[in-house]
Amino acid sequence: MALSKDKKREIVAQLAEALGSSKMTVVAKYQGTTVKALQQLRRDARGNGTKVQVAKNRLVKKALENVDTLKDVDTSQLTGQLLYAFNMEDEVAPAQVLAAFAKTNPTIEFVGAISADGKFLSADEVKALATLPGKNELIAQVIATLQSPLNDTISGLSGNLHALLDGIEAKASA
Repeated sequence: MALSKDKKREIVAQLAEALGSSKMTVVAKYQGTTVKALQQLRRDARGNGTKVQVAKNRLVKKALENVDTLKDVDTSQLTGQLLYAFNMEDEVAPAQVLAAFAKTNPTIEFVGAISADGKFLSADEVKALATLPGKNELIAQVIATLQSPLNDTISGLSGNLHALLDGIEAKASA
C-alpha cells in the first residue's frame, strides 16, 4: 500500500529529528535479511540506545535537506534497500551493533555513515569505528590510566612499610 502525503511528511519529520539529534547514523544494506533477523537486530540495538529503522531513501534525502547541519551530505551512496541505525549518545554504538550482528548475518553490509557534523563516512571508516571501544569503556580506560601512578605509589609505600616493620621486629627479637 502506498503512503499518503501526510504519512510521508510525518516520516520525513521523524527522520529529520532522528538524523539531527543522532551523533552518528550508520547506513547498511539489508537485502536478503529475514524479517525475524531484523527484529532481533532491533532488539539487540535497543539495549545500547541505538534505534534501527528501514526507510525509503527518497524520504531520508528529504529529511537530510530539512536538517541545517546535514544539507550538504553526499547522498549518492543512498541506493538500494538500506537500514539506518541512529544513536543520540554514542558515536560508535550503531557501528558496533551492526558489526556484531553482521558476524552472524552476513547479509548486512555497511554502506557508510553520516556524522553529526555532516560528513559521509565510507564503509571502511565505519568498520574501523566498529572496532573502537564504546564511550563508557574509553572513559573507564582513561580513569584507570590516571589512577595507575597513584596505586603504584601506594603499593610501593605499603610494601616498604611492611619491610621496615619486619626489620624492626627481627632486630627486637634478636
